[in-house]
Amino acid sequence: MIAATARIYEGVVFQDDPDIGEYVLVGVPPKGRLSPASPTRVGRGAILRSHTVIYSGNRIGDFFQTGHGVVVREDNEIGHYVSIGTHSCVEHYVRIADRVRIHSHAFIPEFSELGEGAWIGPCVVLTNARFPLGHQAKERLEGPRIGAGAKIGANSTILPGVRIGEGALVGAGAVVTRDVPSGAVVLGNPARVVKRVSELRYPGDPTVRPYLNGGEA
Repeated sequence: MIAATARIYEGVVFQDDPDIGEYVLVGVPPKGRLSPASPTRVGRGAILRSHTVIYSGNRIGDFFQTGHGVVVREDNEIGHYVSIGTHSCVEHYVRIADRVRIHSHAFIPEFSELGEGAWIGPCVVLTNARFPLGHQAKERLEGPRIGAGAKIGANSTILPGVRIGEGALVGAGAVVTRDVPSGAVVLGNPARVVKRVSELRYPGDPTVRPYLNGGEA
């Protein structure tokens, strides 16, 4: 079902009948382009909620979902079973693997990479410019790389080029200035390793581990 107020631009291909809400735009040509530079492909089972805007040239897998007011810029690779929460923004040239969850009000800048099953909490900010407005800043952008199964807590900030290892956990509000090892838990500003994910236990019940595989797979 496609709402009457939605607009689907030239060059957009859906694999089946999507569920598209009010005032959604899909295949928007970037500024300065009169037509899409490349087709926009969206897999099966897409749910695009009201006021989502998706630019042209995106390659999106099956069962993609957006919250309200999501913006996805051009020329991204997005896998299967990916969801992007309300008022989040994904810039261009981003690679998002299967089963990634991006919660509300998150910012994912150019050249970021999100590994399979990564979890991005609410209001997380990834950054890609070491010297904003500096000489050649645009030519030297480097997005963070979030490893498979890594979890980034709410209100965290990840600096340009930082690598978050597979299964790592970044605590809420952390400012991550350096690479995080696989399976590590980091907290604070600047973030420091405090333990392993495999050491975590639920409060009040130390027999239960929240990540049975240690969070490192």
